[in-house]
Amino acid sequence: MRKDSVTKRAFRMYHAYNPKYFPLCFLKTVFREVSPYFNLWMSSEIVTALYEGRGRESVYLLVAVTLFGNLFAQVMNAFFNRSTRIALEVLENNEAAAFYRKTLSLDYDKIENPDIRHLRRKIIENSYINSYGVVNMRYSIENMMSCIVNFVFSVVLFIEMVCRIAKAPFRGLVLFLFAAMLGLMVLTILVKFRSNEKKSLLWDKTGDLLLRENRLGTGFSHDGMDNRIYRQQLITDRLYEKLTKEHLEVVSSAQQKAFVLSIPEQILSYLSEMCTYLIVCFYSTLNVFPVGSVIKYVGYISRIIQNIQNLFFDIGRLRGNEIFLKTYLEYFDIQNDMYQGSLVVEKRSDKKFDIEFKNVSFRYAGSEEYALKNISLDLKVGERLAIVGMNGSGKTTFIKLLCRLYDPAEGEIYMNDFNIRKYDYRQYLDIFSVVFQDYNLLAMPLGNNVASAAVWDAEKAERLLDEVGFGKRYEEMPKKLETPLYKDFDEDGVNVSGGEAQKIALARALYKDAPFIILDEPTAALDPIAEAEIYSKFNEIVGDKTAIYISHRLSSCRFCDKIAVFDKGEIVQIGTHEELLADEKGKYHELWYAQAQYYA
Repeated sequence: MRKDSVTKRAFRMYHAYNPKYFPLCFLKTVFREVSPYFNLWMSSEIVTALYEGRGRESVYLLVAVTLFGNLFAQVMNAFFNRSTRIALEVLENNEAAAFYRKTLSLDYDKIENPDIRHLRRKIIENSYINSYGVVNMRYSIENMMSCIVNFVFSVVLFIEMVCRIAKAPFRGLVLFLFAAMLGLMVLTILVKFRSNEKKSLLWDKTGDLLLRENRLGTGFSHDGMDNRIYRQQLITDRLYEKLTKEHLEVVSSAQQKAFVLSIPEQILSYLSEMCTYLIVCFYSTLNVFPVGSVIKYVGYISRIIQNIQNLFFDIGRLRGNEIFLKTYLEYFDIQNDMYQGSLVVEKRSDKKFDIEFKNVSFRYAGSEEYALKNISLDLKVGERLAIVGMNGSGKTTFIKLLCRLYDPAEGEIYMNDFNIRKYDYRQYLDIFSVVFQDYNLLAMPLGNNVASAAVWDAEKAERLLDEVGFGKRYEEMPKKLETPLYKDFDEDGVNVSGGEAQKIALARALYKDAPFIILDEPTAALDPIAEAEIYSKFNEIVGDKTAIYISHRLSSCRFCDKIAVFDKGEIVQIGTHEELLADEKGKYHELWYAQAQYYA
């Protein structure tokens, strides 16, 4: 990426979120900035009229023009202010939607990649802390619009003064003062430009510290109960005390350095303004300018100088902001590399989808240890497979590979004699219904959550909710399937318990009516009896579908056709409950009796 293309590319992307915003912003700027120039001009005319002793009617007319001119400018400014605010809301909503669409479109392995998660977090936190990134770019462009509009107005009106001076005596002296003023202005710009770059580096370092402080606050913001039980406030106070001390030292040092850097530019700026006053006051004493023109010309020249300096300041701020725009664009530039496949997945009425793992191994990004090692397993259509094992044995990773959220590092997975990588990715995902450990329900109506769609089949949804054991709770809901879950967006929302939420997630898996049903410990919030009842009912409901169950409670999986025992990323046993239990030296026997002693 070329350095000079970063801001341009980011602007094109940002502008596309709402092409109306910046034109409206420019019109708002025109009507906002015209008022001070109009007032300077009219004030000059009124003072001159009073000084020259003109009639009342002339003065009243000038006052009336001033009042009505300001009224018109204010009305137009209010109109464009409102239009700009609405356009900005649309732009920010579209930008946020694009950001999250990008996240949802990434390969799953990239969503879980720590480096990419850090990149996403950095973009969000930089925006919150110092408005770095696209927000800073927007501020700079808006300020540059203001500078350019001001500059144009000032120059147009400044021409009048130049024309008067061209006919006046002592032009050599004035040219010298103009040259001094321009030289000081250029020097001020260069000094300011350089100091802004140094200030950006200072605040960039400060921003890294603020990111750490913000993460600490976020980490402890959800631990209210633990804080009270274990008095973790002592820990947070110590950590905050250390960070606050470091924060104050760094920020104080940065502010001092920034103040020292700003001293030369302030001195040079004052000297430029001094030259302006000398020129205008000198010619006023010679009666080249009317007395009221002192107000007008000093105001115009000061604004020219100030806006040129501000313009270069904003250009410098844009350059300093490029490091954050690069981070923003880097996230949008992430390419998906998971092969999407092209082979059509047959829509078979017999649901015949046989799966075979052949020596499959896998390890997560950044890890040297294998999460799965040399997994070989056949899964036939209509089978009930239970997967058991201790925490960290690779059970959930196995499901992620089966659903092709990840591709194997080694080995292959076949469906109906074809490598699953060859199948159309979206169509392949459609043959699975999964209830993961960390499933999510949305703060939307119950019907939307069951159907995972904008519309739903009410009869089907109600039947499935009843079959998974949610019927009694459903009857208590005031709006039935229209009842919103949770209170995030609706005061009438209904909060559901962990067990009730799991039942809704089970109904959602069944509603999809996919050939494969996978339950990855979704009943952890239920007691053993309730879990056994759910699995028993579920076994009847799934019919001829292929089902995979993962549970820590081995008694819940006795009805399955076969059980695969995972240990340290490998399958150490496969068989029926009776076969595995008969092997007294096997892992299943060990796990079974470790649990059974508590139920004996």
